[in-house]
Amino acid sequence: MPAKLIQPTPSAYGFPLLIKNLLHTPLIYSPNQEIVYRDQVRMTYTQFGQRVGQLANALANMGVKPGDTVAVMDWDSHRYLECFFAVPMMGAVLHTINIRLSPEQLIYTINHAEDDVILVNQEFLPLLESVKDQFATVKKIILLADGKPAPETKLNLDHEYEAMLAESPAGFDFPDLDENTMATTFYTTGTTGLPKGVFFSHRQLVLHTYAVLVAASAYSSQARIDSADVYMPITPMFHVHAWGMPYAMTLLGAKQVYPGRYEPEMLLKLKVMEKVTFSHCVPTILHMLVSSPAIKNFDLTGWKVIIGGSALPRGLCKAALALGINVYTGYGMSETCPLLSLAMLKPHMLEWDEEEQVKMRCRTGLPVTNTLLEVFDPSGKPLPHDGKSTGEVVVRTPWLTQGYIKDVEKSEALWEGGWLHTGDIGFIDQDGYLQITDRLKDVIKTGGEWISSLELEDIISQHPAVSEVAVIGVADEKWGERPMAIVVPKPDQKETLTEDAIISFVAKYAAEGVIPKYGVPDRIAIVDTLAKTSVGKLNKKEMRKQFQ
Repeated sequence: MPAKLIQPTPSAYGFPLLIKNLLHTPLIYSPNQEIVYRDQVRMTYTQFGQRVGQLANALANMGVKPGDTVAVMDWDSHRYLECFFAVPMMGAVLHTINIRLSPEQLIYTINHAEDDVILVNQEFLPLLESVKDQFATVKKIILLADGKPAPETKLNLDHEYEAMLAESPAGFDFPDLDENTMATTFYTTGTTGLPKGVFFSHRQLVLHTYAVLVAASAYSSQARIDSADVYMPITPMFHVHAWGMPYAMTLLGAKQVYPGRYEPEMLLKLKVMEKVTFSHCVPTILHMLVSSPAIKNFDLTGWKVIIGGSALPRGLCKAALALGINVYTGYGMSETCPLLSLAMLKPHMLEWDEEEQVKMRCRTGLPVTNTLLEVFDPSGKPLPHDGKSTGEVVVRTPWLTQGYIKDVEKSEALWEGGWLHTGDIGFIDQDGYLQITDRLKDVIKTGGEWISSLELEDIISQHPAVSEVAVIGVADEKWGERPMAIVVPKPDQKETLTEDAIISFVAKYAAEGVIPKYGVPDRIAIVDTLAKTSVGKLNKKEMRKQFQ
């Protein structure tokens, strides 16, 4: 007998999952709560809601209509948050431009996304000027000036953001859209080929918001988040919707603090002055903070920080915990909106000692609500959740990108077999925790065994003289590949840290059976900095090119 379908009453209202409906709750529950931008702007949620309407009216008066694409080039700001809501609520598409792209990649993404309007911070005018003669679809450019006088520029600026809002009424009748209407788009920051465009609908963003809140708020754990928290992102808002957290924290009506350009002293100042309790960032930013001399002047106790984008090394985790930072990992990617898992400790783990907790805090985490995670062998069969069977991580959730813009071939490869293929390899343990062991492209094949570069990085990060580390595979005539460690020493250890010290340190783990003997690197480079991508991840492609 077939399943019964619901037959709605003809006059019943089919409530769509739309971004505009996320704003209703905070405007009722938290109308006087604050949204802060650096030490420059302070507004209430009521004022924020009014400015969202003003922005929509201003864009509509400029000719923006449903289906058009509005791009943003800005630091993390209240303006960006207003765009997160106003643009998709109008039925337009928000393109969050990666401000760290090369000029060639920048103009490719602008033209590929078919941007109609660009909102640009004055600091990025020179970058935009360098590609202005190649615009294919751009009709209007709006300046984001931070209250400063408009600078000289070769661009034709059509308006200034604050002046534009001041001329516009707050009331805007946001339409009831189909919940599958495209809301956002942005481009992946891979290290090979041209950037790939992903896209997300209103329905996907709303469901992702609910999942974030259930995962981070509903379960007893080491770091629950609620409306009493003070939120400050330290992940660029162009990077996968700042991991979806601005939508989630707005729905909660929590106080939000937007730091603009990331400067250690400003971040720490805002953390203390605004009493920030929740943030998220990549390991590079956390490393920058814990290594800052200014850190000694601040009390960071109770600051909950999710680390994503790259693995959280245990050495960095311990350094953060020692400063009172309640740190743990999250996992996702551009194609997944992004959140797939969080390393939330189960209640019985809260009694464990720090060493055992660090192991779990650095795990890739438990799948969030409505997320199916599996690991597949090369033939596409699921592997047991036994903590040792390793394969490619594949996923299904309601909020995954349905493909790449204008790229059928790569879209089909992404979704082969009806599962989204992450390109990561890992295992799932008996408690349901995922552990990414490497990227498929970064695993080191040596001596007939696969060696995890992430595991070696985790081990070397625990050496007391090591500040940062990356491990890559380099060609070897005998073994095919050998692991090489690229190490940044702590400032006071630059003259004393030696290659032999690192090799001896790793050899102890091989002697204990933690890693195979082939995992001990026989080549070490001690350097001042590590190559990074535009979003602060380790750029191993560049390192392989440099050291091959």
